[in-house]
Amino acid sequence: MNAAPFSSLSADHQRLQALVGAWRGEEVLAATQWTDAGAAAAEVLAAAEFGGLFVVQRYRQRRDGTISFGSHNVFGFDQPNSLVTMHQFDSIGFVPAAPATGAWNGRELVLMRSSPRGSARVTYTFDTDSNYRMRLEFQPVGSDIWQDMVSGVYQRVSPSSINGF
Repeated sequence: MNAAPFSSLSADHQRLQALVGAWRGEEVLAATQWTDAGAAAAEVLAAAEFGGLFVVQRYRQRRDGTISFGSHNVFGFDQPNSLVTMHQFDSIGFVPAAPATGAWNGRELVLMRSSPRGSARVTYTFDTDSNYRMRLEFQPVGSDIWQDMVSGVYQRVSPSSINGF
């Protein structure tokens, strides 16, 4: 199967390419029902797949030298609904009923997903082509307050500097 060159992608699919690369970050975690508050280090590898129609991202978080959380995310663009989508599968094991969806606002991508536990909002802010910030917030069912879960700053690195993926 031949992959389409990136230049033939829609502008919305091309925007997803901002996620592609090897990234390393420092994170701050808030105390939640899933983890204690503290600091973590993160590594992210993301590759364009199927000619750039999707971006597949592997994320690994380390605390105290041990992998504490991991996820596999698939980003796409739903053209009929004009929405960025993200399907996430993670080491906690919740199976998402539907993808997170959202849109770009300048250099910021905001995605939201709801589940029986509440709503999650993740914001990616691309400060430069080699630096982005991420913030994940959670709103429990029955609450109108968004709670911080994790935030981080990530720098583009050489893929060979991330071992063990």
